[in-house]
Parts: sequence; structure tokens; C-alpha cells
Amino acid sequence: MNVKVINGPNLNLLGKRNINVYGKETLNEIRNWLESKAGDELLIEWFQSNHEGKIIDEIHNSLNCEGIVINPGAFTHYSYAIRDAIESVEIPTVEVHLSDINNRENFRKKSVIKDVCIGQISGLGKAGYLNAVKMIIDYKN
Repeated sequence: MNVKVINGPNLNLLGKRNINVYGKETLNEIRNWLESKAGDELLIEWFQSNHEGKIIDEIHNSLNCEGIVINPGAFTHYSYAIRDAIESVEIPTVEVHLSDINNRENFRKKSVIKDVCIGQISGLGKAGYLNAVKMIIDYKN
């Protein structure tokens, strides 16, 4: 199985940015951890961008994937363009957030992405990525 993991804006600053909320691990450390847990039968493609259009292009370029895990960062709350891209490719997608967006500022509680995803995982840290992959596997089976 081939799963694409797409990370949005400011996630390249993990390990430096707001450690009390996002933790000390870098995005690359999370990637390495996830790949070590994935097993040989799962190919994980990894992508990060701070630019909405590049994220949309990457979603469009995921047609060879059986699932998408997306941490859209702040785009979660207002990017109808990313929402439309997810809906258009018809690939099972899980929205992931390291922090619990429902227990943060009011604007973070709204996701325009979640309704076109098969699920949303929030507040589990890096384990959310692994749970999202498992959710895709369960959905495909």
C-alpha cells in the first residue's frame, strides 16, 4: 500500500516552534518514527510545504496513492481550495493534528477539511499519523 503524508505550513519548524503545544520532535524525526512503524508492505511518501498551491498540486499528484494523511496546519480552518482538491481526487484521506485543536483557540476548532475526509485525528501527537495510516488500511479493507 502506498500512502502520501502531506504536511502544511509551519510544520517544518516542529521542534523549535511552540514546544509546549507541538512537542520537541522535528518533522523529520516524526517521519523516521512513522516509517519505522509502517512495516515493509507500506510505502510512505512524505511532503511538506508552506504554500497552499503546492499542497494542492501534491494532492493532485497523489492519484497513484491508496490514501492520504494530511496535516494541513492553519489551512485546516479556511482553505476551501485544499478541501476541493481532496474531494476531487477521491482518495481516502485522514486529517491529522498534533495538538488538540478542539481545546485551543476558537478559530482552530473549525475545520473546512474534515467533511471530505474519512476521519480526523487531533491531539495524539505523532501517534496521530500512525493512527491515520491504520484508519486508511481499515477503510481499504
